[in-house]
Amino acid sequence: MKKVGIIRCQQTEDMCPGTTDFKVAAQGKLAFEKTGPVEIVGFISCGGCPGKRAVSRAEMMVKRGAEAIAFASCISKGNPIGFPCPHYVNMRDAIIETVGPDIEIIEYTH
Repeated sequence: MKKVGIIRCQQTEDMCPGTTDFKVAAQGKLAFEKTGPVEIVGFISCGGCPGKRAVSRAEMMVKRGAEAIAFASCISKGNPIGFPCPHYVNMRDAIIETVGPDIEIIEYTH
């Protein structure tokens, strides 16, 4: 079973407990259809706009066993508030540069 760290939007923490993220990850559904069921090894916020802390947090999760980093749908799709993160692409690219090409990036969760 692949180990995944999930990064979520700090601004939506008070509106979303991550229930759907955990559910689809455990079932291997939606964004996890390619991987099948996964084990979540970390569920952490980006650290707030503009998401600079997400890089060190992704690196920390990789050091603790994450084989993939997933961006919760609140960041990439804007669920549940309908407003995707304007810093998403920069954040994603900085994480890829830091963790390297061997760590899979999952663009959304549900």
